Amino acid sequence: MNLDFLYGLANLGLWGNILAGFIMVQITMVAVTCYLHRDAAHRAVDLHPALRHFFRFWIWATSGMLTSEWVAVHRKHHAFSDQPGDPHSPVILGLKKILLEGAEVYREAARDPALVEKYGRGTPNDWVERHIYTRHRDVGIMVLIAFDLIVFGVPGITIMAVQLLAMPVFAAGVINGLGHARGYRNFECDNAAVNIVPWGILVGGEELHNNHHAFPSSARFSVRRWEVDIGWMWLKLFSLLGLARVRKVAPRLVEPRAPVAARRPVDLETVRTIIAARMHVLRSYARQVTLPVLKSELRAGAGALNRRLKTALIRHPCMLDDGGRRRLQEALGSCASLRTVHEFRERLAVLWSGSIGSNERLIAHLGAWIREAEQSGIERLQQFAGRLRELKLAPAAG
Repeated sequence: MNLDFLYGLANLGLWGNILAGFIMVQITMVAVTCYLHRDAAHRAVDLHPALRHFFRFWIWATSGMLTSEWVAVHRKHHAFSDQPGDPHSPVILGLKKILLEGAEVYREAARDPALVEKYGRGTPNDWVERHIYTRHRDVGIMVLIAFDLIVFGVPGITIMAVQLLAMPVFAAGVINGLGHARGYRNFECDNAAVNIVPWGILVGGEELHNNHHAFPSSARFSVRRWEVDIGWMWLKLFSLLGLARVRKVAPRLVEPRAPVAARRPVDLETVRTIIAARMHVLRSYARQVTLPVLKSELRAGAGALNRRLKTALIRHPCMLDDGGRRRLQEALGSCASLRTVHEFRERLAVLWSGSIGSNERLIAHLGAWIREAEQSGIERLQQFAGRLRELKLAPAAG
């Protein structure tokens, strides 16, 4: 008896079905990272309308999800990241809940019409969205089931299950869960976001979560040479095919490698450069000033210092727990040089806090900061202040 009909029209065999399932999951990841995230939510890239329509259909068919809901929940996540009000923070709700129930947490937030109205603005609202995707959410998944069964036969049941689990497991669980719990940090932003490896090939670059929170409007998530952003590679391919236009990428700094003969005056361009690249500036300050001063004091055996202070000294203040704040205050109280470099870091951060006001006051604030840093008597701080004058943004790179 011929049972070929059980294996669908494609009749791919074991490895063919595995490859087909993998490709379909990757299409889902590309749709999430390139369309939902970088295009619809953050406006970092403009995708061609045809590509947008395809991704909208694919997301509807594989999850029943609407663009407006995904975008709204994600934007609120950025507005309250790891603070009360964050729809899916493992810091607030617990890592176990996000890993195991991330999709349910997302759906609960997306059911709030006020949230979608406030944070979902600018998302598609055409005839197809209103009359098909919104009215008939379950039809998309039914189309997926029918397609998988017809094309792949009985193995299509497994392929379908993998497709339906892709977003809940990787997006809702791995990215929203582990992405705020386990990994490394390039930048000390005001939330717990981390970069997780080696998930890149599976989640389209979304594993570079700390980089994304540092520069939310950047179409490229990788910032270090060894980091691989699969989503960015897809965007470059789409650009070559005329299907995408990158609007913004994270700034890159050009730092002077040697002292310059004539010091550059502090002007509005200097201020704008530092504000635009503030996460890079803070990272450089930690590596070039704070940590070397701590290391020097540890060698000298100053006060009640220990290596556990490293995190407290460089972490954003809102991310310190009570114990961290207590250790930090004790260390600053016992070591004058650490107290000085910490105070200078806090004063530098005022530059982009929005509290200063006019351009003239910004220039005056930065000028005073640099002059006083150069007169501080702390060699590392003096060197950093000199380099700060000469910072420039690198030309935008593709």
